Amino acid sequence: MKRVIVIGAGVGGLTTAAVLARAGLDVTVLEAQVYPGGCASTFFHQGYRFDAGATLAGGFYPGGPMDRLAQAAGVDAWPARLADAAMVVHLPDGAQITRRGDDSRWEDYRNAFGSQSLDFFRWQERTADAVWDLALRLSPWPLQSLADGGGAFSAGMVWLLQSNSAGLAPALALDAFRLVAAHLHNAPERLRLFVDAQLLISAQAASERANALYGAASLDLPRRGVAHLTGGMGAIAEKLAEAVRRNGGSVLYRHEVTRIRTERGCPVAVETKRGDSFPADLVFANLTPWNAAVLLHDDLPASLRRLPHHPHDGWGAFVVYVGLDGTVVPPDFLLHHQIVMRRPLGEGNSVFASLSPSWDASRAPVGQRALTLSTHTALNDWWDLYKYDQPAYEARKAQAAEKLLAAAEIALPGMHAATRLVIPGTPITFQRFTRRQLGWVGGFPQTNLLRIFGPRIASNLWLVGDSIFPGQSTAAVAMGGLRVAEMALRELESRETSFTAERHALKGTSE
Repeated sequence: MKRVIVIGAGVGGLTTAAVLARAGLDVTVLEAQVYPGGCASTFFHQGYRFDAGATLAGGFYPGGPMDRLAQAAGVDAWPARLADAAMVVHLPDGAQITRRGDDSRWEDYRNAFGSQSLDFFRWQERTADAVWDLALRLSPWPLQSLADGGGAFSAGMVWLLQSNSAGLAPALALDAFRLVAAHLHNAPERLRLFVDAQLLISAQAASERANALYGAASLDLPRRGVAHLTGGMGAIAEKLAEAVRRNGGSVLYRHEVTRIRTERGCPVAVETKRGDSFPADLVFANLTPWNAAVLLHDDLPASLRRLPHHPHDGWGAFVVYVGLDGTVVPPDFLLHHQIVMRRPLGEGNSVFASLSPSWDASRAPVGQRALTLSTHTALNDWWDLYKYDQPAYEARKAQAAEKLLAAAEIALPGMHAATRLVIPGTPITFQRFTRRQLGWVGGFPQTNLLRIFGPRIASNLWLVGDSIFPGQSTAAVAMGGLRVAEMALRELESRETSFTAERHALKGTSE
C-alpha cells in the first residue's frame, strides 16, 4: 500500500485525497488551519459564517465537474441548491445585467448590448462547450512526458474530429493563439466593459490579455450549474474531508508542513511544525509553486528553479466581511452581484458581493445575513506599507473598506447603515490564514494556453490547486485534483505492471 501525503486541505488536495483513498492507498492530509477549504473555506466569527475567498460555486450540472467528483470520491450528495440566476452585473451607467443559464439570457443580452452583441455570445458559448468537452477528456496539460503525449493525442483527435464535423475546428485552432478582444472589434463600450469585468473575476485578465479559448470557458459559469451551499462554500471541502475519512484516509488539522524531505529527487517524508515526520511514497501539494519551493528547501526540481521572485502579474484580494441586518434585503434579492464603478478594474473599481441565503440559518444570527465583498488588488503596495509604514497601511485598509461598502450600496441601498460587523482583510491577511505566499490568489492570469504549471513537478511529487490546469474556480480546481489523482493511479498501475512483468521474466530465467 502506497503512503500518500497531501499537503493542504483545499478543494484540490481533498479531491485528490478522497479519490486515492477510495482506490486503496494510505492517504493522510495535513492542514495548517483548524478547518478545511483554504481559499474556498468558510470561517466562523461572532455568530457569522463568512466565505473566506471564493464565494460562487459552479459546475453542479449532470455530468459536470462536481457531479463527476462526487462519483469518483464517493460523495453521496452536495448540500447545494441550484440557482435560477448566477448574478447581477451593475455597470457605471446604471445598467443591470442578470446572468442566467436559461434561454431568457438572449433577451437580456439584446436589451443590454443590442442585437449585434449576440454574435459574440454565440461564439463564446460554442467555444466554451468545445473547451469544456476537451477539458473533461484531456488528462495532462501541459504535456510533461511522451506518455502524456500519447494519451493527449488520442483524446485530442476524437475531440478534433467532432469539432470539425460541427465546423468549429478552424476557429478553435485560431482562437488557441488569439485573445478574447479579437471577438470584440467594433463592440460598444458597454459590452467591452461587461466582458472585461466578468473576465477579471473568472480568468484574472481582461479581454486584451485573456486567451480566447480560456476566456470563452471562463465566461460560461452561469450556464454551468451555479449553486448555493448550506453552510457556505466551505461545505464542499467539509464533504470531501468526510469522504477521505470514509474511504479510509486521515485529515489532520493544526499540522503545518515545514519541509518535504527528498532523496535522489524523490519525496520520502513530510515534516511539520509540531516536529512530526510522515513517511511518504507520493506527495501531493495543494500549494502555489512558490509555497512548494519553500518546502523543498534547496532540492528544487527544474520547474521551480525557474520561478521569478513572485508572481509579477498575479493578483491579491482585498476583502470586507460584513454582518448585516437582514431587514434591508428585499425578498427576491439575488445573492451574487458584481458592481463595476469605472476603469481601471480592480482596486475597488470592480467589487464582487456575495450574500448568505435567508434560508440558511447556520450562516448568521437570527435576523442577520453574512456578506463578503472583494476586489482585485496589487500585492506589492500592500506589503511595502505593511513593512515600512504601518499607519499608512491601516489608513489604506480603512479607505479601501469604505470604498467597497459604498460600491455594495449601489446593489443594496441602505446596506451601509444596516451593517453590524465589518472586518477588512488584505493580502497580508490572506497569507496569514491561507499560508499562500504574499497572499497571491486566483491562480495565473489565463493569457495563453501554456500559462499554467504542469502538475508533475518531480518524480512522485505533484501539484494541485489553482496553479494547474484548468485553473481558477472551485469547479476547475476540483477537476484539476480529479485529473491528477487519475494520472497518479495510471502511473502506479503502469509501474506495477512493469514490475510484475520483470519479476516473471527473472523467474523464467532462473528456472
